Amino acid sequence: MLYLRDDFNKAWQGKDPQQLLENMDGEVYRALEARRTFRFELNGQGYFAKVHGGVGWFEIIENLIRLRKPVLGARNEWEALNRLHDIGITTMTPVAFGETGSNPATRRSFLVTEELRDMITLEDFCKPWSVEPPAFRLKLAMIDKLAEISKKMHGNGINHRDYYLCHFMMPDRQIPDPDNLTFYLIDLHRAQLRDATPLRWVIKDLSGLYYSAMDIGITQRDIFRFIKTYTGLPLREALKQHLPMWLKITRKALKLYQRMARKARQ
Repeated sequence: MLYLRDDFNKAWQGKDPQQLLENMDGEVYRALEARRTFRFELNGQGYFAKVHGGVGWFEIIENLIRLRKPVLGARNEWEALNRLHDIGITTMTPVAFGETGSNPATRRSFLVTEELRDMITLEDFCKPWSVEPPAFRLKLAMIDKLAEISKKMHGNGINHRDYYLCHFMMPDRQIPDPDNLTFYLIDLHRAQLRDATPLRWVIKDLSGLYYSAMDIGITQRDIFRFIKTYTGLPLREALKQHLPMWLKITRKALKLYQRMARKARQ
């Protein structure tokens, strides 16, 4: 399969895009054995490319043993980005995608997205909150926005699997407008798409989000507000109907926090 936006189709006419990207120089952000992520420019515009080589049979078998669907290349993220755009969640804009090879262990692929310029992650934006609390109205608006995105994503059969504040970006403005917040959901390499999101993956996503917010001064009232917005129910009814789920989310988040704290001390 091959998709090239018109400007890329024109620029790369007569060339093999996979081979071109595999040999292209750029500012490398991540380099793994089977995947390289780098920034490059075309016609003065910045782009990010993820170029995938074959993952190998060991990786595939290991995931299947653990009852996990293996991620074989860029198609996973390509499909997730398009689904998010379809349901109105702001994310990266894909401009090129290609996949070659029928053997799942050696399949090669690539994904190119537009650069998100002048952005800051929510993790970095919220980091000072524990000592410098934000304006109350801004904090409530951000909680509601995250809950609305989470609700829409899970309600449309998408789970992220790496659902942390660092994977949300927002325009880097000194004072964001609470009435006009835009968050960009990124890093969908491991996202899963279904008709409906299984409860275990809802719990994984929301516990990851909670874990990533534990050090920024989140209060119990903030958590309750998220629950109300996520469920669309009055708090009493939301807790009555879904209390076991929220307890599991809390336990999983605390367990992850404690595990990462132990790693940091080692």
